[in-house]
Amino acid sequence: MTMRPSGEEPLYTISIAARLVRRETPTEPPIHPQTLRMYEKEGLVSPQRVGKNRLYSDRDIERVRQIQRLTRIGVNLQGVAMILDLIERMEQMQAELEKLRAR
Repeated sequence: MTMRPSGEEPLYTISIAARLVRRETPTEPPIHPQTLRMYEKEGLVSPQRVGKNRLYSDRDIERVRQIQRLTRIGVNLQGVAMILDLIERMEQMQAELEKLRAR
């Protein structure tokens, strides 16, 4: 059995993931599953595949929320991809720096 980091476990089908990704408040409607498919096609999110089913992790859900926040303020999907890439690089660099400091 492979252990995954916290938040990486693929748990939610696309319909559940769409319900979990709400705009700002729980009273707002969920996003459409087709939007999640589009984000996957654009390479913005990579849910785990189990057969034909997409399974989303908590981390995937948070990433889609980030995408929603950025698009809401007017960033196009290409810009979103660049921003998310930079955020990931910064997190990796921060982790490396923390390792170096721990030595």
